[in-house]
Amino acid sequence: MTTVLVIGVGEFGSNVAKRMEELHCEVMAVDTSEERINEILPYVTNAIIGDGTNAELLRSLGVGNYDICIVALGGLFQSSLETTSLLSELGAKKVISRATNDVQMKFLLRNGADEVVYPEKQTAMRIATKYASESILDFIELDNNYSIYEMKVPAEWYGKTLSQLDIRKKFNINILTVRRGQEVFIPAPDTEMKADDIAFVIGEERDIQKCFKI
Repeated sequence: MTTVLVIGVGEFGSNVAKRMEELHCEVMAVDTSEERINEILPYVTNAIIGDGTNAELLRSLGVGNYDICIVALGGLFQSSLETTSLLSELGAKKVISRATNDVQMKFLLRNGADEVVYPEKQTAMRIATKYASESILDFIELDNNYSIYEMKVPAEWYGKTLSQLDIRKKFNINILTVRRGQEVFIPAPDTEMKADDIAFVIGEERDIQKCFKI
């Protein structure tokens, strides 16, 4: 069972904590607000009132025993930075910290964060990409180059097999799966594309845009 320490249970932190508990993780939540702790307590393994910038508190929690420590503090960035640094100094195995801009990301990475997340930026990117074209149903950015797109199949693909379309050779992208009605399957070379098929494709963003004429 994965053990998780979540420091800060505002809207972002509480959603992370609840979801990880649903996924059968053992979650300890920490926040300075008694009200937020009382709200999250029914949904996690344990929760305490405490300040993530307090070294003695973190030491007493045995941060090195958790598989993941998540710094989900809102408000003052200084608190997030101090907590991240302390977790690293106290031997945390993996520290994931929340940032709201690139400058914060750089400071967090320099001060002990193993990974930085941008919930607002990532949501904005997803919404902007999703609604940029009627063909795009969803989008996951894997890194600065590669993404997975959930796409409506173009009308010119109807009745053609993947071999005939040959999009891997032409556009350097791959179809991972196809959703047809309620069925999701991995297509074969002789799979014939039909109207209303949904394709999950992976590749560089520029190649996907070129293939689907976005």
